[in-house]
Amino acid sequence: MASERRFFDFLYQRIGLDVESVGAPMIERAVQQRCELAGLATLDAYWALLTQSAQEQQALTEAVIVPETWFMRYPESFAALAQMARQRVQALRGSRPLKLLSLPCSTGEEPYSLAMTLLDAGLAPGSFRIDGVDISPQSVAKAQRGLYGRNSFRGGQLAFRERHFEAQPDGYLLNAAVRQPVRLQAGNVLDPALLAGEGVYDFVLCRNLLIYFDQPTQRRVFETLKRFLHEEGVLFIGPAEGSLLASLGMRPLRIAQAFAFVRQEPEAAAPAPVPPRVPPLAMPAPLPKAAPAPAPARRLLAPIAPAATPARPVAVEAGSELLAQIATLANEGKTLEARNACERFLREHPPRAQVFYWLGLLADVSGNGLQAQGYYRKALYLEPQHAEALAHLAMLLAGQGDEAGARRLQERAARAQGQGGSQP
Repeated sequence: MASERRFFDFLYQRIGLDVESVGAPMIERAVQQRCELAGLATLDAYWALLTQSAQEQQALTEAVIVPETWFMRYPESFAALAQMARQRVQALRGSRPLKLLSLPCSTGEEPYSLAMTLLDAGLAPGSFRIDGVDISPQSVAKAQRGLYGRNSFRGGQLAFRERHFEAQPDGYLLNAAVRQPVRLQAGNVLDPALLAGEGVYDFVLCRNLLIYFDQPTQRRVFETLKRFLHEEGVLFIGPAEGSLLASLGMRPLRIAQAFAFVRQEPEAAAPAPVPPRVPPLAMPAPLPKAAPAPAPARRLLAPIAPAATPARPVAVEAGSELLAQIATLANEGKTLEARNACERFLREHPPRAQVFYWLGLLADVSGNGLQAQGYYRKALYLEPQHAEALAHLAMLLAGQGDEAGARRLQERAARAQGQGGSQP
């Protein structure tokens, strides 16, 4: 389907999806599946249906969106938000409710996590409002049902489930007190009319979305996020997106693993003569300043260690064999064969950070730095503490002159290595 750019272009125009962010095979597979489900024999026939049917356009969009979320994901960010939310509510002095936005909200785990966090932090139910927006009506409908299976609860800290859910035969039902302050709706971040008339938000969570866009679309979406964000508000993003925001006029709050940004303070000749109507948000104390980033060294392709084969079922062992094959091909300098093996793995197995890291490495040594950045960010989306992806992305940013972004990634890479590094 190499000549079928029309499907890639359709998804780019509709939702801004950059084919390189997810890989052409995934989109090709989704198109082929929709074609077969529609009972059509050729892609030309499916294209005719797609251009004429709004229902099929939404169905294809749903097919390429794979929700991957769970409650209290990135717990450090929720802890930081709870602290800042209490300060902000005090500053508002009851003038209006605290406003938060989750975009994309997927199947609801993030906006409901916000509600649970604020309630557990002691905020009164009527003191805040949360809006959740997602391009998938199917995901929004699931979120509105408020019934979740075990996959939505990960990690060992699950005390919140006992407080806010009721066990059901088919899952866990969210309590009404958590659902009440949350409003959910379908919407497209590329729609200029999205959330028209809703005003600005004190906290905006837009995590793991920018990595799916090309640079022009990233800037377009960022301008939309700035429009939604209060001038003293905080924007939370995904672990692979920090360098993007740093280059677009935002500065990070130095809170480990929070991935929180505020507007870059403009240089002023003199302090403002009139204090703001609402006092500025007090931020947590910054972390100690890191040592300057060293000059980027020349990148060399280090030998790739094959992944150890775990003692697991046969299907997983087959995947491990393919991972070992990828490492062998790369070490032998067979770049094209190694890349094809990576794409085969992604077609046949669930996404894996190590595979995207290898794709990034292969693109890196081939001189395609922009493509390599996209793959490294995809690896960090799946595994935020993947030390090798952090280190290589840091070198790319340093080579582009983004010393601040490189330093942040180097710090994260050092912490990840101190905690045992990434898993193959």
